[in-house]
Amino acid sequence: MTKISKKRKDALAKVEKGKKYDIQEAAKLVKEISYTKFDASVDVDVRLGVDPRKANQMVRGITTLPHGTGKQVRVLVLCTPDKEQEAKDAGADFIGLDDYIDKIAAGWTDVDIIITMPMIMAKIGKLGRILGPRGLMPNPKTGTVTMEIGKAVEDVKKGKIDFKVDKYGIIHAGVGRVSFAPEQLVENANELVQTIIKLKPAAAKGTYVKSIYLSSTMSPGIEVDPKSIN
Repeated sequence: MTKISKKRKDALAKVEKGKKYDIQEAAKLVKEISYTKFDASVDVDVRLGVDPRKANQMVRGITTLPHGTGKQVRVLVLCTPDKEQEAKDAGADFIGLDDYIDKIAAGWTDVDIIITMPMIMAKIGKLGRILGPRGLMPNPKTGTVTMEIGKAVEDVKKGKIDFKVDKYGIIHAGVGRVSFAPEQLVENANELVQTIIKLKPAAAKGTYVKSIYLSSTMSPGIEVDPKSIN
C-alpha cells in the first residue's frame, strides 16, 4: 500500500468530504492545500451531461482567460517570409517554415502552440501522426490556422486556451497558478465555465454541467457548487 505523506494528509483533512464549495471559497482553499515546491498549475475539471461519441454532442471551444494561464507559452509560427516580421513583432518564439517542418518530422516538438496559414496546411498534413497525439496540430476552429498571424500570437500569449470534452464527458483546463490571487482564479474559472455553458449542444438533454472540481498539481480535488459560478 502506498504511504500517504504528512502534507497530503493535511491537505485531505482541509477538504470537507461531500461538500460543494462556493467558487470563492474553493479558490482560497486550493492555495492552502497546494504543497508542491514549485508554482503549481490550478485546473478546472467540468463533467458534462453529453455523449462525446455523438458528433452533435461534442463540446470544443476557445476562450481567453482574463489573467492568463501563468504559463510561459512557446509559440512556433510556420509561415511564408512576408509574415515573419509580423510574427516576430507579436512575440512568437520560433518562426520559419521548411526548416521547422523538417525538424518536427525528425521528432522535435518542444513548443506549446503551432500557428500557421491556410496555404501551409498541405505541408503540415504529413506531420499529423507526430503533432496530433500531442495536441499541437493547427486547427482553424481554435484560431491557429489564420492569415492574422500577429493577432493569433498575441491572443495565445495573453491567455487564450482551447478545450475539448474527452471521451468521459469531462473538460480539463488550466486556469492559473497557485501564486495567483484567489480573485484571479475565480475570474478565470468563471470565464471558462461561462464559455462552456454557451457551447451547450442542442442535442444535450438533462443536466448539462454535472460537476465542477478545482485542484492544483498533486492536490485533492475541491468540488465547486455550479450555482456559485457567475
